[in-house]
Amino acid sequence: MVNRNIAGETARRNGSRIARADAPTVLGETQLSNARTRLVGSRQGRLADTVVAVVRFWRRARRVAARWWDALSAVVTPLGWGIAVSVVVAFLVGYGLGWLELIAAGWAGLLVIAGAVLFLIGRTSHDAALTVPVNRVVAGENAVGQLTVLNPTRRLLPGTRIEVPVGEGLADFQVPTLAPSGRYEDLFTVPALHRGVIAVGPVRAVRADPIGLVRREREWDERVDLFVHPRTISVASMSTGFVRDLEGNPTKDLTSSDVSFHALREYMPGDELRSIHWKSTARTGQYMVRQFEETRRSHLMLAISLAEEDYAGEEDFEMAVSVVGSLGVRAIRDGRTISVVASESTPEFASKRLLAVKNIAAVSTSRLLDDLSRVDRSGTALPLAELARVAADSIAGISLAFLVCGAAVPVASLRHAASHFPPGVEVVAVVCDPEIVPSFKRAGGLTVLRIGYLEDLQQSMARASA
Repeated sequence: MVNRNIAGETARRNGSRIARADAPTVLGETQLSNARTRLVGSRQGRLADTVVAVVRFWRRARRVAARWWDALSAVVTPLGWGIAVSVVVAFLVGYGLGWLELIAAGWAGLLVIAGAVLFLIGRTSHDAALTVPVNRVVAGENAVGQLTVLNPTRRLLPGTRIEVPVGEGLADFQVPTLAPSGRYEDLFTVPALHRGVIAVGPVRAVRADPIGLVRREREWDERVDLFVHPRTISVASMSTGFVRDLEGNPTKDLTSSDVSFHALREYMPGDELRSIHWKSTARTGQYMVRQFEETRRSHLMLAISLAEEDYAGEEDFEMAVSVVGSLGVRAIRDGRTISVVASESTPEFASKRLLAVKNIAAVSTSRLLDDLSRVDRSGTALPLAELARVAADSIAGISLAFLVCGAAVPVASLRHAASHFPPGVEVVAVVCDPEIVPSFKRAGGLTVLRIGYLEDLQQSMARASA
C-alpha cells in the first residue's frame, strides 16, 4: 500500500514537471532587443509610438535621399554643380539686395539648367561591341581597334556619342541616327609607342548637354588588353658555343643506359640483359655489357634586375628587357629548358626585405613577351647580386645563367653575383649601356658582354660562342 502511494506521488510529480516543461514560454518585453526597445525601452503609449514613428520616417527618408543623391551625383558634372550653386547665390543676393542684374543672371542660369536636363530624357538602347583583331604588337607600332554600334529595336534611334578609353587617352565617336536593325562601324588607331599593357575599353554611351552640365553614361563590360611587347632581334642559336649539347651534356658519371657510348666491360650480377653486347660476347667468350656516359640536358636561366639602382635611366632598362626577350625567344625556339626570373619588390610596409624572385612565364614566346610587357623598375626590388643569390638557391640544375642589368652595376657587383652559382655553371652578364662601344671580357667563370645598342647583342653573342 505504501509502495503504491509512493508510485502515485512520483507519477504526479513527473507529470506536473512534464506539463510545465511543455507549456509555452512567454517572454517579457524587457527581454526583447530591437530598435524599439533601444529607443523607448518597455514604455507604451502614444508618446512612445510617436517617437518610434518619427525615427522610422527619418530612416526611410534618409535612404531615399541617399539614393537620389547617388543618382544626382552620377549625372551632374562639376561644372553643373558650379552653375547650380551660382544660381542659388544669385537669387539669394539678388532678391535680398534688390540687385536686378543678379536676379536676371539667376533666371538665365535656371533656364540653362532646365534646358540641360531635357537632354537626359529617354534611355540609350544601342548595343556596342569592341574588337581589337591583333592585341599583341611591338613597341613603336600601331594597333587597330574596331567599334560596332547596333540598333536592336524596331524604332529609329537618335544619334549618340560613344567613348572608348584607350590607356590614358579617349577615343570619341559621334554615332549618327540608326534605322531599325541598323549598324555603325568605325576603326580607330591605338598608338603603341612604349612597352606595356594598354587597356582598351570598356565602351560607354554618353548623353550630355552641349555645355557639359549634366552627363549620363551607359557602360558595357567588354575590355581588351593590348600587349605592347619589347623590341626583340634574332640571335644565333645557343645550341653551340656556350651550350654544346643538343640532346644533353655528357658527364663523367657512368650509367648502363644513355645515348653517349663510353666503353665495354664484363658482365656483373644485376646488369640488365638488354645491355649485353652479343658480338663482343661471342668474340671474347665472356658476357660483355655496354657502358655509357650519363648526359644531362642544359638548363638556361635568364635573370633581369628590376632595381632602380642598377640602371642609369629608362633607356638602358628598356634595352635590358629587349635583351631578355631576344634571348628567351631564341631559347624557346631551340627547345631549351629555360627559367626566366626578375627581382621581386618588397611591400611598402614590410618590416624586412623580401628575398624572392618573380617567375616570368616561358612556356611560349607569346607568354614570355606578355609578362615582359608588365615588368617595371622598383626602388625596393632586389639588386643584381641578391637576385643572383636567390635564383641560384631556388632554381636547380642551372648550366648557363644570363644576368641582365644596366650601366650602373660595377664590375665588382657582377663578380659577386656570379660567385653565388656553383662551379661548372657558365655565367654571362649582359650590361646594357646606351651608345657605348660593345666589348667582350672573360674572367674565370664570368663572361661580361657590354652592348650599346640592341643590335650589338648579335655580334657579342657570336663572338662569345666562338
